[in-house]
Amino acid sequence: MAVGVGLFSGGLDSILSVCVLKEQNIHIEAVAFVTPFFGPENAQQAAKMLNIPIHIVDITTVHLQMLERPRHGYGKGMNPCIDCHALMFREAGRLMLQWGADFLFSGEVLGERPMSQNKQSLRIVARDSGFEEYIIRPLSAQLLPITKPEREGKVDRERLLDIQGRSRKRQMELAHYYGIAAFPEPAGGCRLTEPNFSRRLKDLMRHHRNFSVRDIELLKIGRHLRLTETIKCVVGRNEADNAQIVELLEPSDILLTPEKVSGPALLIPLAACNSPIAQDELQRAASICARYCKKQAGSPVEITAYIHQKTHKIIALPCSDHETAQLMI
Repeated sequence: MAVGVGLFSGGLDSILSVCVLKEQNIHIEAVAFVTPFFGPENAQQAAKMLNIPIHIVDITTVHLQMLERPRHGYGKGMNPCIDCHALMFREAGRLMLQWGADFLFSGEVLGERPMSQNKQSLRIVARDSGFEEYIIRPLSAQLLPITKPEREGKVDRERLLDIQGRSRKRQMELAHYYGIAAFPEPAGGCRLTEPNFSRRLKDLMRHHRNFSVRDIELLKIGRHLRLTETIKCVVGRNEADNAQIVELLEPSDILLTPEKVSGPALLIPLAACNSPIAQDELQRAASICARYCKKQAGSPVEITAYIHQKTHKIIALPCSDHETAQLMI
């Protein structure tokens, strides 16, 4: 029995690619890669539905290295799709060799995404992965060059498909045929495609070369305002944000919270910038915190600043809407 190692997102295309191969009595080992920008939840649910084994592999370190200077650039956001897919196939290829499997596969469809899934992009991904001869795209295989597993008869090329383009009609027909009723919406799940998150990540990478995974997690919550080239603050929008900010707090950070009124937690992350905060910058941060408190406009607010396990009281007037708009990342 042939064994295929699949890049498995849990989306409809990846689910269908598994179904097509299972019809040939091929054993499937699904792999879901994890970074701070995408997780395994959809893949885990879909693997359970399909009754296939799934391996969760964290590639954060190598992914961040690639993200700094992707060979083939970014998409509309900070998404280096071609380099990312090549990296995933490279990592999956190592697992293929380790497990003694026969080939790699994914749910990619020719022409479904004009920039990252055209013929040239698919070829570049395969080439850069180092496993070009072993990569099969079951949903579009008949439109692509034949691969080694097909030539060797481990996969019957005639039973693979020839889907192409952005229409989802054939996929929906196949979903009905295989009895697949639940699956995520297409093109979702990767934070790097989101405009707001991408803008924050660009700012982080520009100003803080020594950022950590924690700094990336902060990008997902609150409002972000840049005070100086080295200082920014993260302001909670609601109770859930405030709780996450406190959870992500590190010893070098500064935390500001209002006294006697309802308002946000404000975090000043300092680990990545390696510089202390000046008194005027701290006062400005307190004014931003006061701006988002539930208090009569223009009234001063008492703010507590937690700095190196010591507390400092600051009286701050709320800054203007114009100023916060100018500072917003």
